[in-house]
Amino acid sequence: MRTPWLAFALLLSIAPYASAQPAGYDDHQNMMDQLGITKLRPGKNGNPGTGPGFEEATANHWQDTMPDVLTMKNGVKVTEASQWPARRAEILEDFEREIYGRIPANVPKVTWEVTGTTQGTSGGIPTVTKYLTGHVDNSAYPQITVNIRASFTVPANATGLMPVMFNFGAVPGPPPMTADQATLLDKVMKGLIIAQDPTTKDIFDRNSTYRVVAAPAGGPANFGGPRGGGAAVPWTQLAISKGWGYGYIDPGSIQPDPTVGRGGITLITDGVIGLTNKGQPRRPDDWGALRAWGWGVSRLIDYFAANADSKVDAMKVGIDGVSRYGKAALVTEAFDPRVAVALVGSSGEGGAKLHRHDFGEAVENLTGGEYGWMAGNFIKYGAAEPFVKTAGDMPVDSHELIALCAPRPVFISYGSESAGDPKWVDAHGSFMAGVLAGPVYRLLGKKDFGTPGNYLTDAMPPVGQLIGGELAWRQHEGGHTEVPNWPAFFDWAGQYIKAP
Repeated sequence: MRTPWLAFALLLSIAPYASAQPAGYDDHQNMMDQLGITKLRPGKNGNPGTGPGFEEATANHWQDTMPDVLTMKNGVKVTEASQWPARRAEILEDFEREIYGRIPANVPKVTWEVTGTTQGTSGGIPTVTKYLTGHVDNSAYPQITVNIRASFTVPANATGLMPVMFNFGAVPGPPPMTADQATLLDKVMKGLIIAQDPTTKDIFDRNSTYRVVAAPAGGPANFGGPRGGGAAVPWTQLAISKGWGYGYIDPGSIQPDPTVGRGGITLITDGVIGLTNKGQPRRPDDWGALRAWGWGVSRLIDYFAANADSKVDAMKVGIDGVSRYGKAALVTEAFDPRVAVALVGSSGEGGAKLHRHDFGEAVENLTGGEYGWMAGNFIKYGAAEPFVKTAGDMPVDSHELIALCAPRPVFISYGSESAGDPKWVDAHGSFMAGVLAGPVYRLLGKKDFGTPGNYLTDAMPPVGQLIGGELAWRQHEGGHTEVPNWPAFFDWAGQYIKAP
């Protein structure tokens, strides 16, 4: 059996992708050529935070084109819960074709391997952490290797299957050995050395302070500690204390962020998108990184469904993320009905924010450098020549993305502008989307925000106040993070998702 920390170090030492960048290739230009676009409108500058594009009085000029979430394409009004599946299918099709892209039918299968197991404690509760690697079959295109990295931690003495919250983020390494563990291992290693060569006993006897295994410099790490600050108790410890497990899934190990480093080129040379397309460019309705990251979570749920000994309830897996990963968290829950809950942190444009709320980050910002998160078709809505399309031409808007989560619970989280969650992310635009999604939750017998229901006039609650039922909203006192909302989240989620 491999030593857990040795196996983890080995994983980190292996480059996760094997790729070669085609000389002179411009993926963004390739997609524009496919769409027949010669010029895009420029995106906004987020630095001023004032003036055009940051004025509520002029932000709703597309209100007359806002899609009604409960009206079928043929004009029939949805008034019964039995009609919702048909309407949901219409919305899903529009989002797949125009906004986030379709997952191709030929995506390779994933084989999961437990690469390490560690024992630990969280708030005095014994825990077990398992490290997973999801090997994506690359036999049809060996030039690209994709190994999904994930970990999950559950109480060691769990008697039933646990709900688990996963965070889109880097997988933390195992904690270092404690001083007692190092001393024990040092004693065992010395005994093995002496047994192999008895003459070494004299060396150890004359050098009593010499150690084969060095003692750790400090105490054990607080594995899975807080990220982003602002919480007295790490969210991981809070999860365990509430009878939940917690975990991480590394989005970059599924599909490298196309806005980082080599940019959109990674969509053909790396990750599951490049692997599935065998190094060829995407079609306009193919998936972008947000769908790919969600696909990775879905494959993780497959693992739990097939492995009850994990102590994870596959029907109680939740997902959390902030900013671009907040977008991914919402997309993940919306598209996979098995996802039990999402904590959607400061997701902005492409997430919970209304595309048609012209405030802060806008469609044009995503159609440029951030296009790789989305379907290629999304670029059309930033086109300036030879045709013009805007957010007002989209067949859907983000309130319908939230509605796709119904009747399952979803928690929309933002920070406060004064603490650093910028105007750019447009918290109000996401609140408005939640108001517009409310009728679907009510149709399905669930609770929405509980506001009067006019997205143009409903007032946002004070910072720190949680409102809603299965569809919930809370702005915390911190900045561009979800960390201060974790206590409220677990208290809220516990009403709908029960721990054993």
